[in-house]
Amino acid sequence: MSTMMKEVVLAARPQGAPKLSDFRIEEKPIPDLPAGGIVVRVLWQSLDPYMRGRMDESKSYAAAVPVGGKMEAGCVAEIIASDNPKFTVGDIVESRFGWCTHAAASGQGVRKIDPSLAPIQTAIGILGMPGITAYVGLLDHGRPKKGETIVVGAATGAVGSLVGQLGKIYGCRVVGVAGGAEKCAFAVEELGLDACIDHHAQADGKAMTDALAAQCPDGVDVYFENVAGKTLDGVMPLMNVWGRIPVCGMISQYNLGGMGLGGAEGPDRLPRLWRTILTQRLSVRGFIITDHYDRFPAFLEEVSGYIRDGRVKYRESITEGIENAPQAFLDMLKGGNFGKTLIKTATE
Repeated sequence: MSTMMKEVVLAARPQGAPKLSDFRIEEKPIPDLPAGGIVVRVLWQSLDPYMRGRMDESKSYAAAVPVGGKMEAGCVAEIIASDNPKFTVGDIVESRFGWCTHAAASGQGVRKIDPSLAPIQTAIGILGMPGITAYVGLLDHGRPKKGETIVVGAATGAVGSLVGQLGKIYGCRVVGVAGGAEKCAFAVEELGLDACIDHHAQADGKAMTDALAAQCPDGVDVYFENVAGKTLDGVMPLMNVWGRIPVCGMISQYNLGGMGLGGAEGPDRLPRLWRTILTQRLSVRGFIITDHYDRFPAFLEEVSGYIRDGRVKYRESITEGIENAPQAFLDMLKGGNFGKTLIKTATE
């Protein structure tokens, strides 16, 4: 058995879109077993858009990854050594072990996975952080009612795909926005959405408004914000009075060098946006899912049931090998993924 491991560290802070040279793969000895802790072999690693924000030094809800520090990620792993009575060798667990093949941990914040519930990688996908983000964002902050219209950006991504399916289960009309004809077809034919708009085919926010209006004849009651940009521009004129906007992310803005509305490009959209919020009496709620993990048991019970009975489906974009994680991450930020983006780090 090898005594060495690999991890991906932040080599430099990106200027605009990240590059492969902003990452570095390091090899080092597998860590020793800490007193009262565990050592794990990582099997699956998650890649998520929020990681782009952690590469910057600007103020955010969580500390930035230091230059030279290991990139952060949720992982599914197998325990290979334990000095913790809660865990035994062979247990499958989930925690934030990072972009690596092996890790040592205290056991704090480590969750056991039941492999009989679903494939274990779903613990960092539809039955993990992205899943509960969709669940809490839609139910608690979107507050959908039967017969309402929901628009969801990034509708075939890890979060958006569950938002759309839950919206249909709760009796709403759901219109997705996704990138490309193949993704839009999947959203309608596999996920069951009522319609899906290809944002690549819309030149700007006005074109997006026209395309959405054709599919939302009664306006929009809930807009689940994952992307910002022209999707936000397009949906705002269609928002109904008392509409709700859960703000989960804004992936189209992450590489622009400015996190304001419209990023570093285009006109100042803030006055028009603010006026729409006022006149339509909209509720706009940003949320960070780590504030809501008390909802995890309810989420897991409900959504795992939908997966078992076939009402919820999911798709994964899988790349093998930790050394390929940086390229997979760059591809994901450009929309190259289809569903949940995963790195298969080792064989189960």
